Amino acid sequence: MTEMPSASDTAAVDAALTSRRSVRGFLPTPVPRETIEDILRVAARAPSGTNTQPWHVTVLTGDAKTGLSAKIQAVYDDPQVLAQHREEYAYYPTEWVSPFIERRRKVGWDLYSLLGIEKTDKAGMHRQHGRNYEFFGAPVGLIFSIDRGLRQGSWLDYGMFLQSVMVAARGRGLDTCPQAAFMRFHRIIMEHIDAPPGQMLVCGMSLGHADTAATANQLVTVREPVSAFARFQS
Repeated sequence: MTEMPSASDTAAVDAALTSRRSVRGFLPTPVPRETIEDILRVAARAPSGTNTQPWHVTVLTGDAKTGLSAKIQAVYDDPQVLAQHREEYAYYPTEWVSPFIERRRKVGWDLYSLLGIEKTDKAGMHRQHGRNYEFFGAPVGLIFSIDRGLRQGSWLDYGMFLQSVMVAARGRGLDTCPQAAFMRFHRIIMEHIDAPPGQMLVCGMSLGHADTAATANQLVTVREPVSAFARFQS
């Protein structure tokens, strides 16, 4: 029988969930391998249909991480070469509708406003977006991949695993940033990590200690109240 959590257990879980946010500035403080392994071990308890456990994780630190960043940045800064790279799957819709487009615009402009980047400052936007490929200065970069033969259900399972990684990190005083920005460079990434041909890139993630002095980390995103997205029927 599963034990009932205590009030302190509930508070700890709630704190880990509600304090999770996308951090865009990290300290260089190393994260011990044992801590990373603990996070992944706990996260692996995420549910998956028929226990398929579809996740594959490549942990990058040191030269492996900076080497990948350099490869991507070189392409990102070359418009002609950049045009040859496309995402392998569509994360976002081809046509945005309300209320999603308003939410997308708000978080983007809120961030750029904090950083003093004007709407006409394309170079500034380019530089800020490029920080994704440096893992925002985090000492650990995580690359997530999945077997190509798996279907939508496994991708749903994967989302629960990613959330579990981020919550487990918060429980250890660490922060993360899940990054779909890496998807455009899947060919570079999968070659760099020597992934088997049967795998495809899901996303990347930065992991480390948040730099509380970083301006970008002042961003606080808005969440809709329960009444806006849930209906109760009886």
